[in-house]
Amino acid sequence: LYLKLGDEKPDGVIEISEGVNIDVTPDGKLVGIEIIEASQKININTILSYTLELDKSLLIQKAA
Repeated sequence: LYLKLGDEKPDGVIEISEGVNIDVTPDGKLVGIEIIEASQKININTILSYTLELDKSLLIQKAA
């Protein structure tokens, strides 16, 4: 599953948990979220209310 959050091209990827990656621009703007094997991890009935707990420092570190 890939959620595109903007039209900018990503410059790097940050893995925020196993199988969950965020795509960021050079200035750290979030432009996409990838959930690998989403159908095995997320029940379709709860997809609209799914939340992720993440460390805010991950969002400000430079993408690898």
